[in-house]
Amino acid sequence: MKIGEVAERTELPLRTIRQYEDSGLVVPSAASEGGFPLYTDADVARLMVIRRMKPLGFTLDETRELLTAMDRLAADAPDTPDELDPAVRATLLARVRGYEQAAARRVAELRAQLARAEEFASSLRARLP
Repeated sequence: MKIGEVAERTELPLRTIRQYEDSGLVVPSAASEGGFPLYTDADVARLMVIRRMKPLGFTLDETRELLTAMDRLAADAPDTPDELDPAVRATLLARVRGYEQAAARRVAELRAQLARAEEFASSLRARLP
């Protein structure tokens, strides 16, 4: 699919997608005959990971680190030359778990902030005639 469709599906601006391309976070899987980038569902899924990490405060370097770990784990195929050493696989899994735990902590912090904001809005409503 073309970048416009990807932007619609991910709800990301074209400029943001291009910035992610420039930083190497996402690489279009193909190109049209005219040389325009084309994206697959896997590329869209990758952009969604990035999109979900951003509001949780993860940096681009952290995002890159997680995506690299996920890519290496996804490419791990048993009994092939690409099969990961068990220690490397364990390290990668621990890295992904660490990001999952960090995301869970950040979600909890955001929920607490939202609860305080809702309390504040409610207190203001209570003061209005």
